[in-house]
Amino acid sequence: LAHDANCCTSSPFLSSVFLHFLLTTMPVSEKECCEWIEAVTGVKTTADSLQEQLKDGVTLCKLINALQPGSVAKIQTSKMAFKQMENINAFTEAARRYGVPDSENFQTVALFENQNMRQVLICIDSLGRQAQKKGFAGPKLGVKMSEENKRHFSQDQIDAGKFVASKQMGTNEGATQAGHGGFGNQRKM
Repeated sequence: LAHDANCCTSSPFLSSVFLHFLLTTMPVSEKECCEWIEAVTGVKTTADSLQEQLKDGVTLCKLINALQPGSVAKIQTSKMAFKQMENINAFTEAARRYGVPDSENFQTVALFENQNMRQVLICIDSLGRQAQKKGFAGPKLGVKMSEENKRHFSQDQIDAGKFVASKQMGTNEGATQAGHGGFGNQRKM
């Protein structure tokens, strides 16, 4: 199943439920995230893993500042653990303000202590979707979020539609038990 959220966009609720299902079952890969972060920030990946690259929070702060300048006012460059965790927390707060839902954000320890990198990937994917939604002109990550598509019909159009038989609700044409022969009998082929 590809990242195609357009197949369930008949209602905002179904769209968000389906998108949440896709993201929690198939987040983007570490490689895709690394490539997107490098393209947006210009920071080359030097660590062996994405977790090692993002652990100090500096790259994440640069990422959110590239998407929305001034989101993180002061990026801590200290190697002290609590300063690095402050960077991660500043990123998650800025991501929330940018539009990443709380259900797709992550706790600081998920990244810093490598407890839940899957949730970190979900957050970065969500950030990529929000960037597309807000019109970010740079590289894209993730699926494009659906947009509201309101339709306005005249009263004549609404009245005309009341008499049209819709096949969207299904049909029972041809659905009979003819030839079954009753309960418990086998079907002869």
